[in-house]
Amino acid sequence: MTAKNFSTLAAVIFALAALVQLARAALGWPVSVGGFTVPVAASWIAFVVLATLSVLGFRAAR
Repeated sequence: MTAKNFSTLAAVIFALAALVQLARAALGWPVSVGGFTVPVAASWIAFVVLATLSVLGFRAAR
């Protein structure tokens, strides 16, 4: 696997994860981990981080 292919694959995975976090935040899906309810604000933060990593991955693939 070349570095370009790896960067593209990582960027796509980060983009998909960002979309899931965006959907969770927008629709208010509840998430519990070990009895602890994760606040929706965490999904907004995760969306920003994952979207940024995706953009950086696509830029690195160029």
